Amino acid sequence: MNLTNQQYDTLKTIALIITPILAFLASLVSIWNFPYGEQIIATLTALDTLFGAIVVIANKKYKEK
Repeated sequence: MNLTNQQYDTLKTIALIITPILAFLASLVSIWNFPYGEQIIATLTALDTLFGAIVVIANKKYKEK
């Protein structure tokens, strides 16, 4: 997987910023019992994990070059 610098930076920023936001949202979901809150948080967490994995793979391939 080859990413441009801009794509890499964007994914890295998303992965690093989403994690604390997810923790905040998870707190609100448990406090306010939002409908489908757990499903939404789980989906966003899965996406954040995917973005993090893409960043790690892209970083590894970049360093191999």
